[in-house]
Amino acid sequence: MENNHQKSNLAMVTIAIFIATFMTAIEGTIVSTAMPTIIGSLHGVNLMNWVFSIYLLMTAVATPIYGKLADIIGRKPVIMFGLVLFIIGSTLCSFSNSMTFLIVARAIQGLGSGAIQPLTFTIIADIYPIEKRARVMGLNGSAWGIAAIIAPLLGGFIVQQLSWHWVFLINLPVGLITILMLMFFFKEDKKQTRKVKIDYAGTSLIILILLPFMIALQILENENYILAAILVLVSIISSFIFVRVEKKVEDPVIPLKLFKNKTFVIQNLIAMLVCGFLIGFEAYIPTWMQAVKGMSPSMGGFAVTPSSVMWIFASFLAGMLLNKMAPNRVIYISLIFLFIANIGLIVAQISSSFYYFCLIAAFAGVGFGLTVTTTTVTVQSVVPPENIGLATSLNTLLRTIGQTIMISVYGIILNKSLINGAAGNKKITVDMMNRLIDPSTASSLPANLLPKMREIIFQGLHNIYVASIVLLTLALILNAFEFKNRTILGSKDQ
Repeated sequence: MENNHQKSNLAMVTIAIFIATFMTAIEGTIVSTAMPTIIGSLHGVNLMNWVFSIYLLMTAVATPIYGKLADIIGRKPVIMFGLVLFIIGSTLCSFSNSMTFLIVARAIQGLGSGAIQPLTFTIIADIYPIEKRARVMGLNGSAWGIAAIIAPLLGGFIVQQLSWHWVFLINLPVGLITILMLMFFFKEDKKQTRKVKIDYAGTSLIILILLPFMIALQILENENYILAAILVLVSIISSFIFVRVEKKVEDPVIPLKLFKNKTFVIQNLIAMLVCGFLIGFEAYIPTWMQAVKGMSPSMGGFAVTPSSVMWIFASFLAGMLLNKMAPNRVIYISLIFLFIANIGLIVAQISSSFYYFCLIAAFAGVGFGLTVTTTTVTVQSVVPPENIGLATSLNTLLRTIGQTIMISVYGIILNKSLINGAAGNKKITVDMMNRLIDPSTASSLPANLLPKMREIIFQGLHNIYVASIVLLTLALILNAFEFKNRTILGSKDQ
């Protein structure tokens, strides 16, 4: 592959990857901004969660399959297919005239995203030598930081000045530009033609493992425990069958030998645990700012902006550190920053200032940037070259699963806290608590009840971050089992 990759226009390919990453990064936040307007237009508040969940579900289910395909037929056709699918899904979303249609369109969009997210990292691994890889990933990761800043402002402008349909339709020109740039500037050797028996059984079983499990997480919030338990059981049984099938298949969709590599397993699990904390931080700090401190949605969003900025810095720092020390030592450093941030949230008070949270966000951003970059580069470096695409997609998949699991767990913790808090005060209802979270409706609530209601929400958020410390502790324990003391960037010379 190397000869043709040297013919690629590195600058243009890197820009195309950045645009593709930015397009998927901004999608979640900008849709969140437009969601109240969409609900008002399509009248489907009871289906609102599925607009987000189905996108996440389809992304997770498709990710390992695309990773395997990228290793078999090449990166370029797979990411191009993902971009086309994403554009089709986005266009259908913009034409939605019901919540059901929108959810189906979001599923198609998610299937496209499942190729784009891991393949951007894989292409970076292909076209850049390992000593430069972390720095380029840091540059590419800045797309998430820029998206976090721009999305609330852009979403608000589109909804107010145009219509919510344009939130999805803007992906059409952006996606087409990305496709054209990759088409003309990304040169990739054609894979040597070899007869490949597609592992249909393994692919089907991956869907049967992931889909029931992730749906179970979604319905837990509705306290439908029996159905959730049945779905988890289906997932567990499918996992056992999957292992038996993959041992016998000539070309398995996920080679089980990858999991014999201790570094590969530990780094992926650490990424999953840390991203579980990440979703709790990004989802609930704006809620804290709005519901507890009474700030506007835009200011609430800006409370997490320092984490995006420091994430970029930390990604570059990870490249330098990985050149000097073993990955497990870099993870120790990242966990120190994350523990400081998490403990800072646990000890925070109702009276804690906006700037206090900005400082916590800065510490968290360093921790997230170091962890995500280090785990991604490490899992790519410890697998054979023919498995880099699959390894990267599995890393992305586990990060997605970590976020999906924990957003459901956090939702249950917060809901239980609000119900218990409201039960202790006859004048306060859960509906009133929901109205307090939305600044536009908070002003209609009785002023004398606001302090007590803010205290209840504060306690619920506090409980979320107490739970988060468990994730970081597990990551710390896992990292202690990683004994390799050599740098991955210099390992070839050692």
